[in-house]
Amino acid sequence: MVKRLASGDWFTSRTSACGLFGCCYPRVSTPVKAELRSHFRTLCQDDTPMVRRAAASKLGEFAKVVEAEYLKSDLVPMFVSLAQDEQDSVRLLAIEACVSFAILLPTEDTEQLVMPTIRACVEDKSWRVRYMVADKFIEIQNAIGPELSKQDLVTAFQSLLKDGEAEVRAAAAGKVKEFCQNLEPSVQETVIMNQILPCIKELVSDANQHVKSALASVIMGLSPILGKNNTIEHLLPMFLTQLKDECPEVRLNIISNLDCVNEVIGIQQLSQSLLPAIVELAEDSKWRVRLAIIEYMPLLAGQLGVEIFNEKLNAICMSWLIDHVYAIREAATVNLKRLVEKFGPEWAQNTVIPRVLAMSRDPNYLHRLTCLFCISTLSEACGQEINGKILLPAVLAMANDNVPNVRFNVAKTLQKMAGYLEATAQPQLRPILDKLNSDADIDVKYFASEALAALSA
Repeated sequence: MVKRLASGDWFTSRTSACGLFGCCYPRVSTPVKAELRSHFRTLCQDDTPMVRRAAASKLGEFAKVVEAEYLKSDLVPMFVSLAQDEQDSVRLLAIEACVSFAILLPTEDTEQLVMPTIRACVEDKSWRVRYMVADKFIEIQNAIGPELSKQDLVTAFQSLLKDGEAEVRAAAAGKVKEFCQNLEPSVQETVIMNQILPCIKELVSDANQHVKSALASVIMGLSPILGKNNTIEHLLPMFLTQLKDECPEVRLNIISNLDCVNEVIGIQQLSQSLLPAIVELAEDSKWRVRLAIIEYMPLLAGQLGVEIFNEKLNAICMSWLIDHVYAIREAATVNLKRLVEKFGPEWAQNTVIPRVLAMSRDPNYLHRLTCLFCISTLSEACGQEINGKILLPAVLAMANDNVPNVRFNVAKTLQKMAGYLEATAQPQLRPILDKLNSDADIDVKYFASEALAALSA
C-alpha cells in the first residue's frame, strides 16, 4: 500500500504515503528498508510542492526509526535538499527536522551537517522561515547542546531579536527567558549582559505592541539569573518603562510576573520603584488592567506587610468595590476575602468591614448589592463572632429594601452565611426568610424558599 501510494499519479496519494513510512520502516526486512528509503528520497524531490511539504513534515519522524549508518548517508542529504527548497513553505517545515537530526546525530556531525542549515534559515529571505526558527528556537537549543549554543546560537538569537519583521521579533522575544536559562552557567551572565541585554533594551521601546507584549511576559524571569545588582541597575528601568507603556497587554504582562523580581531585589526596592506605577495602573481606564492589578494585590500585600499596605493600597482596594464595571466589583470582593485571610479577622474588623457596611445604606442599589456580595464572601474568612455580631445584623436590615434584587440577594447571602454562624444566631434567620418567602416578587420568593430548604437540611 505504501509503495502504491508513494508512486500514485495523484499528488494526494503521494502526500498520504509520507505519514506511513515512520510506522512501516522498523517492521520490515533490510531489502525492503532500502526500498522505502529510496521511495522517501523520491518524495522529497517530487515536482509538487504539497508532496515535498508532506515529506519535510514527516522527515524528523522517519529519521527517528532509520539506523544510524543510513541517517548520514541517506537522510541528511534529503534534509539539506528540503531546507534549500525554492518554496518557503517547504523550507520552514524542514526546521522541525533540524531538532530530530540534532538529537540523533553526534555533536561533531550536528556541527557539520545541521548547523549550516540553521544558520541559513536564520538569514532566510522569507520571514516565515525565520519565524519558524524563532518559534522552535528553544527546541533547537536543547537539541544541539550547550557547547554549540554558545558558539552559534547566541549570534543567531541576536539576529532574530533584531529582525526586520515584527512577527519574528515577537516570537524571539517570547523565548528570551528560556534561552538565557538554558545557557551554560559559566558564560550565562556574560552572554546576557553583553549580547542579549542590548537587544532587549531596543525591544522595550519597539514600535510593534506584540513584540513589547511578548517581551513583557518573560523579561521578569531574567531577574533570578542576573541577580540583585544587575536587576536594579539594568532591568528595573526597563520594567518601569513597560509599566508605563500605552498598550494594556504590556502592562498586564509585567504586573503578572512581579513576584519573581521581588524574590531577587526585596520589597523595599520594589515598593520604592514600582508602587507609584502600580497605584497608577490600579486606576487605569482599561478595566482589564485594573482586574490584573486586583488579582496581584493579595500577593503584593503579603510582600509589603500590613502597614505599607494600609497606607498605600487599602484605599484603592475599597474604591474597586464601587467600580462601574461588574467584573471589577466581583473581583474586588474576592480580593478582600484573600486579604482578610492574609491579615486576619481583627484587621478586617478595623479596616474593611466598616467601609463595607457603610455601602448597605448607599442610595445606589448596585452598591448595596456589592455590600451583600462582600458579606457573603467575607463570612468564610471572618469567623463566627464577627459574622453573628457585625455582619448578620446588616444583612437582616437589608431584607426590607425596596429593590427586589437586593431582597433576593439577602436570601442568598443568609443561605451562604448559615454555615458560618454560631448556633445561637441561627434562629434569627428563619423569621426573615419566612417573610421573604411571602414576598410579592417571584424571584425573592424562589431564593427565600431555596434558603429555607437549605436551612432545614
